[in-house]
Amino acid sequence: MIRVLVADDQAAVRAGLVLILGSAADITVVGEAADGEEAVALARRLAPDVVLMDIRMPRLDGISATRELVGTTDVLVLTTFDLDEYVFGALRAGAAGFLLKDVEAAALVAAVRTVASGEGIIAPKVTRRLITAFAGGGAAPAKPPALDELTPREREVFACLGEGLSNAQIAVRLDMAETTTKTHVSRILAKLDLRSRVQAAILARETNGR
Repeated sequence: MIRVLVADDQAAVRAGLVLILGSAADITVVGEAADGEEAVALARRLAPDVVLMDIRMPRLDGISATRELVGTTDVLVLTTFDLDEYVFGALRAGAAGFLLKDVEAAALVAAVRTVASGEGIIAPKVTRRLITAFAGGGAAPAKPPALDELTPREREVFACLGEGLSNAQIAVRLDMAETTTKTHVSRILAKLDLRSRVQAAILARETNGR
């Protein structure tokens, strides 16, 4: 059972999200928060698998709340606005995914499952902007020294992350077990001091997987 905490300052929106998620047999909503501070407090107390996080909330915004929670739980940002400052802010904060509130119910449920399984997900509407920003932004940045700490196998997995491949797809391409893939991803995040596989994918694109 996937345990989810829903954080949104609009009661009607929260009710709708709870209704959608509650329709899935493998998902249970363990709590609701009306602002970022409450989201952080409840997440620390209830230990959900996924926090569905709005960005524009009182007291503490969703990006700041995400930054406080990453490392203890996965955060899936769900917002009405696809402004670059929100997209990049959420991903830099370590969000495992970014979706817009016009997402279909079935896609939202699937996204929660994806994030809970350790994968990342980004709304198709903003993916092109991310690719443009990180792959077409001029000369490639200098290679971070920490990349030299990756083993040859980890470098292969790192390059696959840059292509947006899932753990299952990486396992097939590199001919190894999916559980082994997850272990490599975890080690890559630790060595590069990254908060999420989405951040790893962005770095891989910036450095051409070097």
